[in-house]
Order: sequence, then structure tokens, then C-alpha cells
Amino acid sequence: MKRDFAEWLLTFTDSIANYRYYIDFETIYKNAEIYKIELNMLNSLIGSKNIENDFRNLVEKYPNVIKCIPTLLAVRQSEIIVLDDDGNKFEYNFKKMNYDINQYIVFMRETGLFDLLEHHLINNLYDYVLGVECGLNSNARKNRGGHLMEDAVEKFIQKAGFKKGETYFKEMYLQNIEEKWKLDMSFISNQNQATKRFDFVVKTENCIYGIETNFYASGGSKLNETARSYKMIAEEAKKVVGFEFVWFTDGMGWISAKNNLKETFDNMEHIYNIANMKNGIMKEIFK
Repeated sequence: MKRDFAEWLLTFTDSIANYRYYIDFETIYKNAEIYKIELNMLNSLIGSKNIENDFRNLVEKYPNVIKCIPTLLAVRQSEIIVLDDDGNKFEYNFKKMNYDINQYIVFMRETGLFDLLEHHLINNLYDYVLGVECGLNSNARKNRGGHLMEDAVEKFIQKAGFKKGETYFKEMYLQNIEEKWKLDMSFISNQNQATKRFDFVVKTENCIYGIETNFYASGGSKLNETARSYKMIAEEAKKVVGFEFVWFTDGMGWISAKNNLKETFDNMEHIYNIANMKNGIMKEIFK
């Protein structure tokens, strides 16, 4: 039965964010624990009346305490480059001091960290770092979002009864498919000139299915390129005996690129969205 593209497009969703998408607390706690001892040492400077001298004494006695300082500025790397008002360049190393203590005192004063501590603007540096890590972690949402569609597709593959490493495989290259099941994938790889990796490969008794997944919350030129590219892969895949190409996609970003998507939809047998997966399409196509 031929599907209607307009009706199919109406079933697209605007979000696939799950409960763990917004903040990954497990990672936040793990990162905060790395410098828990050093942070507790620096807590002794909170409310200090002579913070420069107290900082000097603390670092001289416990030099490793400087390791946690970049985190206080929401910086991941252990080296921080600074250009002062006179144009002088400083490359501070917080794994092992590469300047004398006086220069690190300048760093603490100029970045505002001494103000934060001596004016008692916070009560506990560990709690402060938890907040910093929350901010840094929120910036990673785009990366997490990129895997959400893959995760969703994988769950439906599993619900359909397939087992990882046995009847379905994740991130598999054309070369691996050729070697494992003796298929000629040269039509898709342009006579082995191109390297192609599928997000998933499903193996049934009758066929090998190469699967691509993506979700587009917003539009852009990339969507048109993706639609054209997958249309070409689908056409080339028809030449491979015992192999079929399947594309799972969704997202309201496709509204702006619906013409290109429709062209691919009209020429590709296996193109589905989340609504199709919820309605059991996995068991229908993977036989």
C-alpha cells in the first residue's frame, strides 16, 4: 500500500528529549569529585582577611591545590593563556607551577577569584563547582541530542526481538559487512573508493539491513544534502543482492526541506519516523 507523504509528515515530532537530555548529573558528580580534596583546602580561604598571604602559605604547603583552579573558571584544560593590559602573554600551568607564587596571586586577583573567596560570596567551593559543572554540562546537550535518535531506534530494534552482537550490530562499515556476510557492497562504496558506516545493521534469515538514523529539530542546507545522499544510497543498495537500506528520521526541521524529503520518500521503500516505530514497523520490515 502506497503511503501518503503529506499524512506521514504530519506525524513528525518536534522533540525527542528524554529525562537525561537536559542535565547528566552522574557526569557532574563525577567531575566535581575529581578535585574535592583541593576544593576543601581552598575553602579555608573563604572570608580570609589576608587572602594573598593565606593563599601563598596554602600553595607552598600543598602545591597540588592549584589543580582545581581552572575548574573554578569553568575551564577544562590545565593550561590557561592570558594577555594582560600591557600586552604581556602568560601561559599558566595548573598541573605544575611554571611561574612563582606571586604571578599566580596576580592570576587569582585579576580573574576575580580572590574577590569571590575573601568577600564570602560563596559558602563552599565544592557546591560552587557543582553549579559550574551544571553549566558546562548543559553545553553538551547538542552532543547528547545527536545520539537520542540512535538510542530511540536501538530500543525499538531490541523490542522487535533483535540482540546486539548477534542479530543487530552498531556502527558497522561497508567493509565489515562484506567480510562478515560476503556481500558485494562496491555499488554503495563506489568501487571501494568511499568509506561508509551505517548506524545499525540488522541481520535476518533473508536479508541484511543497513540503517541510518537522524533527527532534525531545525532546518538548514544539511537536510537537503542528507535527503539527496540517502536517496542515492537507496538506489545503489537495490543493486546489492541480499541487502536493503533503511532510513529512520524525524524532526520539525524537515518542514523547511520537505520537497527534497518528499523526493526521497517517493523513491525509497524504507523511510520511516518515530510514529512508524511506535506502530511496530520494525517487525514488519525486518523479517
